[in-house]
Amino acid sequence: MSTDAEFAAAVSAVTSAFGDPTRRDIYLYARESHDGVTATAVAEKFALHPNVARHHLDKLAAGGYLEVTVNRSAHTGAGRPSKHYKASAIVEPLDVHTRRDDHLATLLGRALALLPAAEAEKLAEGVGEEYGRSLAERMSPGDVHRSFKSALAAVADALTAHGFAAHAEARGTSLRIISDQCPFGNAAHEHPVMCAVDRGMVRGMLAGLYGDTMPVTESSRAMGDGACVTSLS
Repeated sequence: MSTDAEFAAAVSAVTSAFGDPTRRDIYLYARESHDGVTATAVAEKFALHPNVARHHLDKLAAGGYLEVTVNRSAHTGAGRPSKHYKASAIVEPLDVHTRRDDHLATLLGRALALLPAAEAEKLAEGVGEEYGRSLAERMSPGDVHRSFKSALAAVADALTAHGFAAHAEARGTSLRIISDQCPFGNAAHEHPVMCAVDRGMVRGMLAGLYGDTMPVTESSRAMGDGACVTSLS
């Protein structure tokens, strides 16, 4: 199992590469393309300057998420040869060092169950928030705050690195983080109050990356819903 420092480094690497929503979309676009993409194609797809598109692609390539090939045979004019970027067949950036310890999660659930419901929820969210703030300090050192959408995307990526398989999306006037799996496993079904931990993580990370917010649990797998959804108006 990786150390806390190694795991924090893995989370930081993911959020550095995918914390920008546009860069995340570019990666998904490249992953869906069988033949790979060029900076020109990405620039046209996302209405970007070619240099900006190339910057995003090179950032993803530097992290090992895209492989780069140079098509020199097709280059006949002036300027640089065309680069093709293709999703790496080896690296899975959205599934790094997932931690899951069912035994400890079960013990946590049982401990929370000994407390009155309201007190248990407050404690669980507080623990999650404290941990979320510590993650934010590693993800964005120097108190450099991000835009709300960028911060939310970074939070979703950090949650994914922790085993939540999360992504951010907009719905109406609110933004939501949707988690398709839960690292707490069956323990969360037995003790749904544990859902307050990840809500606290969202609140803590956003506090460090953007500012104070009030996340609300919209749905929960522990309560039989298809996904865990945390909304932020």
